[in-house]
Amino acid sequence: MTNPLQFIQQVRAEVSKVTWPTRREVILTTGMVFVLAALTALFFSLADLGIRSGLSAVLSYFG
Repeated sequence: MTNPLQFIQQVRAEVSKVTWPTRREVILTTGMVFVLAALTALFFSLADLGIRSGLSAVLSYFG
């Protein structure tokens, strides 16, 4: 079992090994996330509209 000082030293050593992204990489990946989220929202909105229209048509046919 390590003591708290050793633990902190090990954490600092591991954090120093991390390759941090550049500002450009962060901006590009953030933009990609927003674009993909918008596309996903559009897809599910259209799917919902189609299902709702189809269900309404079926229910009005029998109703």
